[in-house]
Amino acid sequence: MAEDLKKMYRTIMDDNFPPNMEVSFVDGDKRQTLFYDKVSWTIDNVDKGLRYGENPGQEAALYRLVNGNLIIGETETIAPGKHLASDIELLQSGKHPGKTNLTDADNALNILRYLPGKPTAVIVKHNNPCGVAMSSTLEDAYSKAYMADRVAAFGGCIAVNRSLDKATAEAISNQYAEVVVAPEFEEGALDILSRKKNLRVIKIGNADNLSNFVGQRFVDFKSLIDGGIIAQLSFVPKSRSTADLTIAETIYKDKKYKINREPTAGELEDLLFGWLVESGVTSNSVIFVKDLVTVGIGTGEQDRVGVAEIARDKAYRKLADRYCFEENAISYNELADEDKKRDIDERVAKVNGGLTGSAMVSDAFFPFRDGVDVGINEGVTSVVQPGGSGNDYQVIEACNESDVTMVYTGQRSFKH
Repeated sequence: MAEDLKKMYRTIMDDNFPPNMEVSFVDGDKRQTLFYDKVSWTIDNVDKGLRYGENPGQEAALYRLVNGNLIIGETETIAPGKHLASDIELLQSGKHPGKTNLTDADNALNILRYLPGKPTAVIVKHNNPCGVAMSSTLEDAYSKAYMADRVAAFGGCIAVNRSLDKATAEAISNQYAEVVVAPEFEEGALDILSRKKNLRVIKIGNADNLSNFVGQRFVDFKSLIDGGIIAQLSFVPKSRSTADLTIAETIYKDKKYKINREPTAGELEDLLFGWLVESGVTSNSVIFVKDLVTVGIGTGEQDRVGVAEIARDKAYRKLADRYCFEENAISYNELADEDKKRDIDERVAKVNGGLTGSAMVSDAFFPFRDGVDVGINEGVTSVVQPGGSGNDYQVIEACNESDVTMVYTGQRSFKH
């Protein structure tokens, strides 16, 4: 059975999807049609499309928008020919990409486009970021993103917003990754990455113009079990600068409740960084960030207090693993020395899993104060959330009790 499964992963599906696709939106005599061409790559002199879909046995195809335009209300969707994740150059194919490789790369670019200021690295696994970091150098940004969750980064997709230099390539080559995405590669970087024969190395030329994709909308299709389709315009975060964040306040029973303390400049940086990373995290989600690095990422939970607890618990586990790996070159779970484990646990507890002084980010409002209390009890000093709950006053009171500042975005950021 195990060998059968291995064989399935090695099997490349025949691609029977047609070379072109058209999607028309019709309103009486008015017809708006989007035209798509299927994407393939020449690998070892053979024309190949996607390896397979989400799982072996699922055929899949990638289509690139090449013509047509769509206006919904007052919104015009992204123009044809303005390609990004659907127009990739395979510099090293290894095993050529499957559906999950491209959707991971796409979500990494989705996050990167809103973080243009400094060298930034995003590591995505199963369409969720497991580590994101900004720094003064790309190598440092990658190292911080990787060590934020070294375990989850195994087999992930690494995307960067700068030309990949040799130092960063060397750091990447020491880990196991499925995909590396960059706008360009400095001389010698590809030679280093070629040590990993199955690594997909992808150049996306437009990635160095990511700012052109800020605020751009596209039609997001979701297929239903009966073949039906839900179409929606894609999400665009309104809060894209610190000036867009507002101090939390509300009125409850004719009484005004307001956060006592204004955020510091450093807190505002983390709050904005965290909010923009949040747009690429599956809901319900809560994340913690500190010094422009993700500390704990909680995803896909049904209740908000539960996902806050997941993010907290992951922060503790990941920091313990980081300490262990840096000192013993093995994972925490492999460490047999109980005394060393006890020492690591004590040091992790002393800094609350690295959460002391961090920012707490929630993609939707806190329905009760218990969610924000999870972060406050770990020493967070700032919170960002949409606001709008009937119990906002309770959350404001909880923050003020611990001198925690909080800002609103006025916009929910669900992603499913």
